[in-house]
Amino acid sequence: MAQHNELGKKGEQLAVDFLIENEYDIISRNYRFEKAEVDIIAQKKDVLAIVEVKTRSNADFGKPQDFVKPKQIKNLVKAVDEYVTVNDLDVEVRFDIIAIVKEKGIFKIEHLVNAFYHF
Repeated sequence: MAQHNELGKKGEQLAVDFLIENEYDIISRNYRFEKAEVDIIAQKKDVLAIVEVKTRSNADFGKPQDFVKPKQIKNLVKAVDEYVTVNDLDVEVRFDIIAIVKEKGIFKIEHLVNAFYHF
C-alpha cells in the first residue's frame, strides 16, 4: 500500500477515536454514493456530522483543510442528501473537517465544525 494511503487510513482511525472520545456515535465510515465518498458519518444528539478527514505528513504545502475543493463539497452534499433521504432521517446535518498533521512524530488534530461555511 502506498505510504499516503497508509497515512490516510491512520488519519481516519485517529478521527474516529477523537469523535468517540468527544461523545459522537459513529454511524458509518467510507459511505459511497456516485462520485463521492463520505469519510465518517457521526451523530451527537440530534446532529448528523458529516466528517471529511484530511491528513498530511506536514503542513509545508498548506493546511489539510485547504485541500477540500468546491467540487468535492458539491459531491459530498449530494451523497449526504441521498443518505438522509434513503434512511428517512429527521436530523440537523452539519459538515465538519478533521484536519490532522503529523509534526515531529506526533499527530495534531483540529476539528473544524461547520467547516464548509468557511470557504
